[in-house]
Amino acid sequence: MAFQLGDDDVQGMNEMNLIPLIDVMLVLMIIFLLTATVLNPTVPLNLPETSAQVNEPPPEAIQISIDQDAGVFWDSDPITIEELDKRLQQESAQGKNPSIQLRADKESKYDTVAQVLASASEAGLTKIAFVNE
Repeated sequence: MAFQLGDDDVQGMNEMNLIPLIDVMLVLMIIFLLTATVLNPTVPLNLPETSAQVNEPPPEAIQISIDQDAGVFWDSDPITIEELDKRLQQESAQGKNPSIQLRADKESKYDTVAQVLASASEAGLTKIAFVNE
């Protein structure tokens, strides 16, 4: 009578599980890539100076806000539609063609937004951006 440990159908593990090895290699690769980019030495340079003139900064954007009660604000100052027309005409007359950032409350009336857009169009200001969150 021979002594056996286990069944004849059960075979030993013939292959090595490579999943933990792959995980470790990926972690090492990520660490290597991060440290290689952080520790990249920069070359010290003495850059030449030029006599080029500084370009004019772009004109500041005009912030027009409309609250839910159909109130119109220039930056944070409340104004009427008539005052808005005058200010937009003045900005257009300066020739800088500033951009307008229109911030309208989601509960505001579309009529007020349309009036502001019409005022900007009449003034010849075409760079209008709608600001949202």
